[in-house]
Amino acid sequence: MSRGVACKSQTPAFENGITNGAAWYPLTGGMQDYNYVWYGCMEVTLEISCCKFPPAYELKKYWDDNQLSLIKFLAEAHRGVQGFIFDGNTGKPVERASLKVKGRDVGFQTTKHGEFWRVLMPGLYKLEVYAEGYTPREIEFMVVDQHPTLLNVTLQTSKRQDSPPFYRPNGPIPAPSHQHQLYRPVPGSHSPPPPPAHAPYDGGILSTLSSGLNSLYSNIFG
Repeated sequence: MSRGVACKSQTPAFENGITNGAAWYPLTGGMQDYNYVWYGCMEVTLEISCCKFPPAYELKKYWDDNQLSLIKFLAEAHRGVQGFIFDGNTGKPVERASLKVKGRDVGFQTTKHGEFWRVLMPGLYKLEVYAEGYTPREIEFMVVDQHPTLLNVTLQTSKRQDSPPFYRPNGPIPAPSHQHQLYRPVPGSHSPPPPPAHAPYDGGILSTLSSGLNSLYSNIFG
């Protein structure tokens, strides 16, 4: 099959032995699509023989023929981007943060340890990061062919941090009392402090009559 030769004359042949599953035959309710969409797991089906149930004595031959290819395929899990999402205030990992490579439909989430990973081909990408209670971020990064890109993202909280409440009295605010000014001596001066200023007292109409009678008494009797 890897040579592009069909197993049977009436069955399709695949270039380099590779095909898109949906192009081969449609399937409803498959685990491959479910795991990819909901859990970000990339799954493939390897059909390495034309016989679906080969005899047991042929299994070692299939293993020897495909061992290096399978190991190389497992190593492809390290291609792409991986990292952690952290809280900017506490430094703790953010669980179930939502991530999506910009321009792609399927997103993914961080683990309980705040970890994420995505298999990507070499190129330039933008990562969109969202989490409840945090300000969204968009980070540009590059993937190379030799090793995975390590990308740690810090999110800042978007909720308002209220300060402790101010004291507010229940009743009306009392008017300020008239207090004497404090004396602050001038350096080098020994003069006594000035007397406090008093506002003139107004006793009303009774005080006016008393003052008038005193003046009349003084004028008559000297």
